[in-house]
Amino acid sequence: MPDMSENIIEKIKWDDAGLVPAVAQQFDTGVVLMVAWMNRDALHTTIKEGRAVYYSRSRRKLWRKGEESGHVQTLKEIRIDCDRDTVLLKVDQLGGIACHTGRHHCFYFLKLDDGQWVEDGEVLKDPRDIYG
Repeated sequence: MPDMSENIIEKIKWDDAGLVPAVAQQFDTGVVLMVAWMNRDALHTTIKEGRAVYYSRSRRKLWRKGEESGHVQTLKEIRIDCDRDTVLLKVDQLGGIACHTGRHHCFYFLKLDDGQWVEDGEVLKDPRDIYG
């Protein structure tokens, strides 16, 4: 059976820089862990390796989630949205920490709670202990 990945990847609506947003979601709980960017190489590599690989706009290179922290995202499922301009990665977040701040997910900063903006998400591990 031929590999359809290349055909599908070409149908994605990449932006002018050749990127598409990628949402990482914990596969078993549905918690949105983070949003990052992917280029074609990142998506190919993610499919090939079975782990989340993103494109770092600041470093202008691929980065494997967890390459420094050890907090790898193993791939469970990939979906592309109806407009073909966003990728959803359903992953298993090893170590339970997706955010570089040492939290479970990146959406801790502010949450609207009963009309008030509050921080929501405890630090599970000090980033200095993760990255040095």
